[in-house]
Amino acid sequence: MLGQDYFTDERHEQLRAEVREFAEKEVRPQIARMEAERTVEHELAREIARRGWIGVTIPRVYGGMGLGHLAKTVIIEELSRVSGAMGAIAQASQLGVAKVIHFGSEQQRRQWLPQFADGRALPTIAVTEPESGGHVLGMAGTARKRGRDYVLNGRKWFVGNSHIGDVHGVVLRTGKGSRGLSAFLVPSDAPGFRLGDPGSQSGLHGFSFGELVFENCRIPAANRLGEEGTGLDVAYSSSILYGRPNLAAVALGIHRAIVEDTVAFAEDRSLYGKPLAELPNISLKIGEMQSRLMTARLAAYHAAHLLDLGRPCDAELMNSKLVNTEYALDSARNAMEIHAARGLQADFRIERYLRDATHIYPPAGTSDVQRLRLGQVASGSYGVQWSEKLAELAKVHSTAWAPQALAV
Repeated sequence: MLGQDYFTDERHEQLRAEVREFAEKEVRPQIARMEAERTVEHELAREIARRGWIGVTIPRVYGGMGLGHLAKTVIIEELSRVSGAMGAIAQASQLGVAKVIHFGSEQQRRQWLPQFADGRALPTIAVTEPESGGHVLGMAGTARKRGRDYVLNGRKWFVGNSHIGDVHGVVLRTGKGSRGLSAFLVPSDAPGFRLGDPGSQSGLHGFSFGELVFENCRIPAANRLGEEGTGLDVAYSSSILYGRPNLAAVALGIHRAIVEDTVAFAEDRSLYGKPLAELPNISLKIGEMQSRLMTARLAAYHAAHLLDLGRPCDAELMNSKLVNTEYALDSARNAMEIHAARGLQADFRIERYLRDATHIYPPAGTSDVQRLRLGQVASGSYGVQWSEKLAELAKVHSTAWAPQALAV
């Protein structure tokens, strides 16, 4: 259990216990089925939403928990410890929440945030396109103003919660250059919108990471998020303030499961007349795994803590994603070495952890992207610091309610 050393308090740990109980009792019995079927898991996703956990960073005035990013990290980590797919579902919807909190009008906030908070609607954010990939400015999908409406055309790929989302935050091109992108809220029943391929990834089974298609999709101009030309701000800020720490929390949960399962295996299995855990070479590997886990945990919780305080922390958010994804993959490899051939068997779960952790690597920027940005931080050439630009919103929508919310 995490304690004060990791910035959490009694209320965070109470929330952790609630999420862990749900994950153990409701999610774990379904994992074998999800792994076998490899289909989108609708019911567990809706149950997570109904419990209010998608609304953890939504202010109480809009019906949310108002507990901030530390609490969000706890929820995602505990779900991911049992199922990376369920942690991915929770984290992907949080990006959809962010765009409305940070860029929505008051009318949009009052319309959508209560629905996100109580689980009536699941949001997504859709930026990546098949041709341009992670090059946001290379996107070709368009939104053209037609009277009081916009007409949308294009395809979005690798959209988290694509096939369970109720409203999609979509960034499309309305003009040229970096100020030629705009963001829109597109309900799943909008005319001209349809779902494409749900994706066929090797891990995170139960999670949808698929395609959205817009074919002369018509939405009211009132569905635009912010001013025309601010779509790049929506994409970048959501990725940095939510995407990176959220994915760090998913990787952290998987990492914890890797270490816990490996320790249990090494203590239970005997070789050369003693438990594996007592063999020096095995003990050394487990010690290295534990060291990585402690460092990764500290990076994730420290970054979330700074975000809750409204402090400039882009570098910490990027580093938390880098450290947690890399270390989880490194520990998965060590776990495979310790389990040997058993690590390839589904009953021992290590091969699932490795597949799931691999899927956390590309979203919100690969490790090389994080290193590139951190290099810019070191040289003083890093651009807009979103945690500073949106500091008041990040602080208001979390810490301001914490003293009351966290009192037990």
